[in-house]
Amino acid sequence: MEKVQCNGSTICYVDQGQGEPVILLHGFCGSSAYWEQILPFLQGFRVIVPDLRGHGRSDAPMGPYTIEQMADDVLQLMDELDIPKAALLGHSLGGYITLSFAQRYASRLNGFGLIHSTGYPDSDEAKEKRVKAVSTIQGEGITAFVDGLVPGLFAPGTEDTKPECIQRAKEIGYLTPPQGAIGAALAMRERPDRRDVLSASILPILLVAGEKDGLIPAERTFTTENDNVTRIVIEGAGHMSMMETPEKLGEVITSFMEQLEHE
Repeated sequence: MEKVQCNGSTICYVDQGQGEPVILLHGFCGSSAYWEQILPFLQGFRVIVPDLRGHGRSDAPMGPYTIEQMADDVLQLMDELDIPKAALLGHSLGGYITLSFAQRYASRLNGFGLIHSTGYPDSDEAKEKRVKAVSTIQGEGITAFVDGLVPGLFAPGTEDTKPECIQRAKEIGYLTPPQGAIGAALAMRERPDRRDVLSASILPILLVAGEKDGLIPAERTFTTENDNVTRIVIEGAGHMSMMETPEKLGEVITSFMEQLEHE
């Protein structure tokens, strides 16, 4: 992996291929490795895949993070790599970061998208779950937290049909620094409602939902029906289509990127 300084922290990233640039942002307690099965399907593009602040091999400073701060890391990464404009696609937590970026730096985007993510803020119940997550990480450690988190990210039955997917997601999650997971959990808890970013944008937007996503159902992803929005439901997928159905998600992203090339 390569690395660069962004806002005082080291951000590690993968940068491969040539062509129109697309940046893929992973979800909570993930890393760039979440996308490892997607990369072979994106051969015609320059694909930049960072480990977000607090995740993977990137720095994990102490203290709560903000979604805005994490979006600013992406902006600085683009500046360091001399990328004036790119497509930005975010999975779950990465989607919240994508919306913050699109709200403030739309001129740097050719298009953007949410993959199993939403413009809604956390509900009161979800905010309580963030606090409990922090408590679990502090009291029991990151391994116990990830073991509890990961199975619910996948479609029901995956433990029987594709146990290797769940195991791989756990292995990636175990490498999350505890303070990074805590910082990101608190950032998600405090994020605002950004559905208006989706409804007001004139950029091409990709919204991807999993048919069997138990965390973010399709109706919470598909909050706008404007003509610039492409809405896709991936059959059989839960919250982790990049692992569950990588070929399908790879086709969806490729199609969206080809659409941008013809805009």
